Amino acid sequence: MQDFVNDPRFAGIGKFESKIWLSSPTMHGDEQKWVDEAIRTNWVSTVGANIDEVEKALAEFTGAKYAVGLSCGTAALHLATKLAGERLYGKTKPNVGALQGHKVFCSDCTFDASVNPVAYENGEAVFIDTEYDTWNMSPEALEKAFELYPDVRLVVIAHLYGTPGKMEEIRAICDKHGALIVEDAAESLGSKYKLNGQWVETGTLGSYNVISFKTAIR
Repeated sequence: MQDFVNDPRFAGIGKFESKIWLSSPTMHGDEQKWVDEAIRTNWVSTVGANIDEVEKALAEFTGAKYAVGLSCGTAALHLATKLAGERLYGKTKPNVGALQGHKVFCSDCTFDASVNPVAYENGEAVFIDTEYDTWNMSPEALEKAFELYPDVRLVVIAHLYGTPGKMEEIRAICDKHGALIVEDAAESLGSKYKLNGQWVETGTLGSYNVISFKTAIR
């Protein structure tokens, strides 16, 4: 076990006096009302008026073409990755992943749900270094990765802690190499990015996109 107390690399670093929760859950006001209504009307399911309304409202808010609600963000990332794999390489048999035999470039500083779907679909993740400015995927490292692995056609990028990556540069690199983008915007709903002179919502910047309301959008 790491000895943090005596390790000189951690000298001068102490514990936080109070915790800063990353995503503490809350339930109050109308949120409680709608949850109670779903239970009361037996719509604790994958369908229902509330889900339809969330999908509609979210597509309008982000400017996405459409939105589909799923059971969790991880499921949305899996669906997005599988759809991207099938679009690139064609449909496979039920027991063969859509990324079988293919490498995928992935953010190296992210929650594991961004990367796990690559393994679920029998692909091989190649991690791209993080840059200092945003803590997200480095465009320079991505370009270098394409030099090393020119056959890669899928990039999975996550926006960390609500800060968008440098998507204009990343999109240009992916376009040059004919690669699709799965955008993990689970932590950045409401964040905007200036693309081609216009501010747009994250969750609309890739070929397939995921945000934190457990929704896959395109």
